[in-house]
Amino acid sequence: MEILTIELGPFATNAFLLWNDGGNDAVLFDAPPGAEDTLPNVLSERGLELTDVYLTHGHWDHFSGLPQLESASIGTWLHPEDRILVEKPELAASYVPPGLPMRPARIDHDLHHGQKLEILGQPCEVRHVPGHCPGNVLFYFKQQNFAITGDAIFAGSIGRTDLPGGDFPTLEKAIREQIYTLPESTKLLPGHGPQTSVAQEKGSNPFVRPA
Repeated sequence: MEILTIELGPFATNAFLLWNDGGNDAVLFDAPPGAEDTLPNVLSERGLELTDVYLTHGHWDHFSGLPQLESASIGTWLHPEDRILVEKPELAASYVPPGLPMRPARIDHDLHHGQKLEILGQPCEVRHVPGHCPGNVLFYFKQQNFAITGDAIFAGSIGRTDLPGGDFPTLEKAIREQIYTLPESTKLLPGHGPQTSVAQEKGSNPFVRPA
């Protein structure tokens, strides 16, 4: 499985494009602002076709490129607790820089904790990791030994909890139960910044220590 990290938008948000070497289908995890301009060229250069967009959560900087990518052939996925943020983005206007587009996006499929997906022919487990916002999830690819974590955790940091729906005790509990319980060698691909690992965060993250 190939993984391309694409950093986009005013908040330097990571989008992750996944595909199989020699295959044509590709999937995208998060669609930051600018994805609608950048992604078509990336796909064309590699001879890929986008089939699905999986959102780690419903914050503006992770989905605002989606409306212009949408087509009947692309499935969109999100945890239901964040659906209102995507379908009514004006609710986030108080913490989005003024003048930026606030277009709603279509969501086709709900994501749930413990859900088993098959993505590009590979098993993927969905884990609910709330606290940064109510609907943040991670996608764990056990066979490839990595997890896409959204804004739950970063290299040496965690997602902010001062936005609407945020709660530090909830995030702390979720990180300990849903991220720190992954194998320590698991690579973590966060919504911002460089990749890290379960072992690195358990050993040195100053915000959430192992129980």
